[in-house]
Amino acid sequence: MSVVGIGADGWAGLPDASRTALLTADVVIGGERQLALLPASCAGRRVPWPSPLRPAVPGLIAAHAGHAVAVLASGDPMFYGIGRTLTEELGAGSLHVLPHPSSVSHACARLGWPLEDTEVVTLVGRPAARLAAALHEGRRLLVLSAGAATPAAVAALLCEQGFGPSRMRVLEQLGGERESCAEGIAETWAHPAGDPLNIVAVECRRAPEALRLGAVPGLPDEAYEHDGQLTKRHVRAATLGALAPAPGELLWDIGGGSGSIAVEWMRTAPSCRAVSVERDPERALRIARNADRLGVPGLRVVTGRAPEALAGLPVPDAVFIGGGLTVPGLLDACWEALPVGGRLVANTVTLESEAMLAERYRVHGGELVRLAVAHAVPVGGFTGWRQAMPVTQWSVHKHASVPAQTSVRKRASVRKLSGDKNT
Repeated sequence: MSVVGIGADGWAGLPDASRTALLTADVVIGGERQLALLPASCAGRRVPWPSPLRPAVPGLIAAHAGHAVAVLASGDPMFYGIGRTLTEELGAGSLHVLPHPSSVSHACARLGWPLEDTEVVTLVGRPAARLAAALHEGRRLLVLSAGAATPAAVAALLCEQGFGPSRMRVLEQLGGERESCAEGIAETWAHPAGDPLNIVAVECRRAPEALRLGAVPGLPDEAYEHDGQLTKRHVRAATLGALAPAPGELLWDIGGGSGSIAVEWMRTAPSCRAVSVERDPERALRIARNADRLGVPGLRVVTGRAPEALAGLPVPDAVFIGGGLTVPGLLDACWEALPVGGRLVANTVTLESEAMLAERYRVHGGELVRLAVAHAVPVGGFTGWRQAMPVTQWSVHKHASVPAQTSVRKRASVRKLSGDKNT
């Protein structure tokens, strides 16, 4: 199977190898717009992609087995294109990929932006809310558009997120005869919907009064909608440090509250995934709103009581327990669900749960710490410290076998717990 990238310049912009693949194909599969770019000399049967596309791929492949098939893709098939789907279905060895310059390459060439310094966010088949996680002062973004309505949606989101002063440029039909560019400021964007084949360039500018959100865990507490059930900023940063998210990994966030741990886990890398389990329906809705506002609309929220609500969830790489430690069977269920090499982090502020964590620490090892945070507050005409409730945290990696517990480890545990009073 040949996978041929084609641009807005159509047949005229294709190299000889791509033309040959299309001219000799028995079947050409592609979008209606792409198929219309081919000349009559491409005599193969033209098959438009159905909608939705992804579920139809195996059937289309099977239906044309034994024939020379060429698949048309927009630009570079392996850059947010059909090439990925076909590779997953058939394997790389079954494909002959002939790329064309992508819209991102064309856009960077027109704008004078170094490609390696430009972040790309796709909104094709994805909610516009995911753009929020990429907004930082001075950042250059290219937004792959889902259609003619995308630029207005991008402008609206920038304003909602406090980035109304950002400069926007909408580049249409890149590389074709009808190439054009519209530009303006997000907060005053008034251009009518244009060509559906467009890419949106954004130079991020944050409004002076907008809340600043950093790129590392420990966002301001004000970034979250909550009812008091929130892992506070400094403890949250320490918790994410113990969880140690890595690209592609999945977190179970048990007792989600406001969803802050799951949200910041997912913000560390676009491919990070999370499931937040929350028994209270109102809080579950609040978690979803926080996820949308902070740029991770892919956060899955499960409304239910753990451990029962954990049944059927995909295997986690890490588990965070922020509430419900004393629920019978919860800690055991989370431990059993973890694969070897997985991590578990549990936080508590109660003596009863702390005793449970101390016992698990004795059995499984790991690290048991107490996190204490104090804030400076007015005391009459002076300033003093106001102590927040200390948080006991157990973090552990699951090993293939239970490590032997030595007296040295037990003594270290006692020293850590007793020494907390002096911290």
